[in-house]
Amino acid sequence: MPRWLGLAGLLPQLICVAVLYSGPDYSREPAQIISVAYAALILSFLGGTWWGIAAMAPAAERRRALGWVWIAAVLPALVGLACFLPWLLGWEWPEPSLIMLAGGLLVSLGVDAKLNSLAPPWWMALRVPLSIGLGLLTMAAALA
Repeated sequence: MPRWLGLAGLLPQLICVAVLYSGPDYSREPAQIISVAYAALILSFLGGTWWGIAAMAPAAERRRALGWVWIAAVLPALVGLACFLPWLLGWEWPEPSLIMLAGGLLVSLGVDAKLNSLAPPWWMALRVPLSIGLGLLTMAAALA
């Protein structure tokens, strides 16, 4: 079930990209806003999963080797929020924000890989196609 739900989670970004490349002009801005919001939301969700994985680790491992995870788990939400600041401040937007989010989604695989020993056995088989898929779709939205 996680694989099917995860793959279904690519649909909102796929629809936004389709609209950006072939939809009417009036739909462009809403598709860009949704694309940024969705990528930021999913990146934040990943941080929450990392927090949960670290919290479930044995106490000795949490103290010894997982101190970095607490910081890594908070960063995705901060990056997601930062991606809205250019819009709010009237700076160039949304392309730079979409590129930053795409990069964050792709880099998130590094954290996933470091947590793999604590995650369920199917974790990386799920995370790799989803992070690459959403990262590339978000980049496609930035280039539209």
